Amino acid sequence: MGTGLPGVPPTQPAVNAARPADALAAWAQQNGTRVGIPVVAVQAYGYAELVLAQTNPGCHLEWTTLAAIGKVESSHGSFNGAVLGADGVAQPTILGLPLDGQGGRQLIADTDRGALDQDTTFDRAIGPMQFIPSTWKETAIDADRDGVANPNDIDDAALTAAVYLCKGSRDLSKTDTWWDAILSYNAVRPYAQKVFTTAQDYGRRSKA
Repeated sequence: MGTGLPGVPPTQPAVNAARPADALAAWAQQNGTRVGIPVVAVQAYGYAELVLAQTNPGCHLEWTTLAAIGKVESSHGSFNGAVLGADGVAQPTILGLPLDGQGGRQLIADTDRGALDQDTTFDRAIGPMQFIPSTWKETAIDADRDGVANPNDIDDAALTAAVYLCKGSRDLSKTDTWWDAILSYNAVRPYAQKVFTTAQDYGRRSKA
């Protein structure tokens, strides 16, 4: 990987334990400062890379890809005045615009009765990584082992995004496959290009 990530087991005990991603505090402090990302977010992205390296090593996911998605989707959990807490949870909840078919947005009628996105008419993307409710329900992972898979928690959202990107035996070290994965996340070419450019930038700056 070339990222200097220390090894951390992918599973940690129990509810109310410290965030597993806290094991990356020193690494994340160094890299967060280099690339201008909040440390709590860098911890989440790095931890997701480590977990996938152990559970799906053929994917070759790098934390910089997750960081780029986090930047483009919500500026690392800071969209609309939100702030990531020390526990990784964004407050207030980050909600996208209604997916009502307007302004170039998809048309997706409500699928969760507003349970996740507080909208009973249309779906909205949720949290730092902007999952739509149906995708979240299919893929959600409780990365920080607090007993809840929360799309507004950067730990859970980053690891869920990692698993989503790696599904179908994807190998993200292959250029075409990487693009396919990003476009599966959001099938808009300019979006994918922005993620690519941001990931490249983070990669360069983290190794400086």
